[in-house]
Amino acid sequence: MIHRFGHSVSPALRGLLGAEVLLLFGSFALGPTLWRAWSEGSTGPELAVILPNALAGTLVLSAILIALGLYERRFWRGPADMLLRVGISFLFGLFALSLVGWLAPLNLGHGALYLALGLAGAGVLLARCGFLRAAGRTGFQRRVLVVGVGAQAARLERLHLAEPLGCRILGYVQVHEDEAAGVPLGRRLQVTHRLVDLARALCVDEIVVALDDQRRGFPLDELLECRLAGIAILPILAFVERETGQLALDALRPSHVLFVDGFPALSDRQRLKRGFDLAVSLILLALTWPVMLLAALAIGLESGFREPILYRQTRVGQHDRPFTILKFRTMRVDAGGGLAKPNDPRVTRVGRFLRETRIDELPQWVNVLRGEMSLVGPRPEQPHYVADLRATIPFYGLRHLGPPGLTGWAQICYPYADSEQSSREKLQYDLYYLKNASVGFDLLILLQTVHTLLWGSGTR
Repeated sequence: MIHRFGHSVSPALRGLLGAEVLLLFGSFALGPTLWRAWSEGSTGPELAVILPNALAGTLVLSAILIALGLYERRFWRGPADMLLRVGISFLFGLFALSLVGWLAPLNLGHGALYLALGLAGAGVLLARCGFLRAAGRTGFQRRVLVVGVGAQAARLERLHLAEPLGCRILGYVQVHEDEAAGVPLGRRLQVTHRLVDLARALCVDEIVVALDDQRRGFPLDELLECRLAGIAILPILAFVERETGQLALDALRPSHVLFVDGFPALSDRQRLKRGFDLAVSLILLALTWPVMLLAALAIGLESGFREPILYRQTRVGQHDRPFTILKFRTMRVDAGGGLAKPNDPRVTRVGRFLRETRIDELPQWVNVLRGEMSLVGPRPEQPHYVADLRATIPFYGLRHLGPPGLTGWAQICYPYADSEQSSREKLQYDLYYLKNASVGFDLLILLQTVHTLLWGSGTR
């Protein structure tokens, strides 16, 4: 698993991205050449014209493909969904490249642009068909052996059964005879002589240590022998983090926060993050103010301009400092407190549309400009919810190390949290973000948020 922008990226997806970048570049280089040869009978445009066109087309289309979730860990949701998202990507690409060509002329005519997009679209679809056929073979996956059969190992087995991972768990090895068993007997493997012999016989690529109690009888010599034989050794926390984009709370210990890499002191990057927030916020505010004006007008017309347009609520910010968050009002004035539920009758007709499209969140640009929020970070919660969750969920206070965000890693990976269990799940994504925070990771989250907005996941 390779890290980019502090975030784990599987070699398979990295290879797919690299292949499609080459396909896009080749399509935008070949398209204008073929078009000019066919329409004008010439050999095609000069290299000085081809390269800027190909580079612009590649950057724009790559960003749009990322934004529509086509490089997510689990991007496959069926052929119809894939075809739809690729088609929408190239429609957006046509619009974006036309805009780029208007702002900075690219010497790329309509015919050449259409041909380049057609070649690129066909290439992307063929690349993805080939990728899916290759990724579906078990030989393409990493072969993993787990040491431990207790609760931690059982969690891995459930994870392995619930969703496709970038690996194949071959089995589990019991270290202690009195170890509390959580893994079925059929999934346990016997070590007849040495652990390294079993690993070699199974052609294991890595071993995951998932012992519930590592203080008692830790198999140091056996694992060291495997490590010297070239087999990677991973703790369960690092394995789950890599495979799921989460920090597993049930395996997290204070020492992991204190001594391992990650959890950067956010003050070290605060100026860079703040500058990024201001630049992007001002640009997006300039683009979205007409939408905000229409939203305010719609809310006013629905209530006869007798009720407030904006909704204000106290939330907990960085270092537990309270602040007032701004949103467009989406509920009746007499709605009272409590989290919104699906099909909540308190939500107005205009408010339901604003929630589904996330337009109700746009006034929070003001919170970002004030420095109370960031573009990316854990979503801010109300003080009484924070107090309750801090008392029941370990490490919950860590999510306030950084500034809260308009969007975040948890928002694009997990639906709306309306219970303690779902809040616990979202915290694991928030901690993953805080551990791997970087401006590059922020940009990746912003691009993938576009996919969340278009597909409407996580709304209430």
